[in-house]
Amino acid sequence: MALTKNDIITSVHELGFTKKQSVDAVESLLEIIKRTLECGEDVLVSGFGKFCVKDKKQRRGRNPATGSDLILNERKVVTFKCSGKLRNKINGNSGSP
Repeated sequence: MALTKNDIITSVHELGFTKKQSVDAVESLLEIIKRTLECGEDVLVSGFGKFCVKDKKQRRGRNPATGSDLILNERKVVTFKCSGKLRNKINGNSGSP
């Protein structure tokens, strides 16, 4: 099951904030992240990871439904690389690599 925005708001609310304060805080944080990524800048959250904007060049692709070839335009994509601390927690390692 995926963690949803509503789950995050509920978790913030459980810390003692009002529901409105929780919604405002989560919405504001997400807006800041979106605006930063839209400007082409990376977002680094220490101990969590880094969201990076990467350029993808134009390339050949294939329509999976019809099998016909097509050209995919150049575009920007957002990637995420987790921090070493988070990777260790996910893998159950408490020490450093």
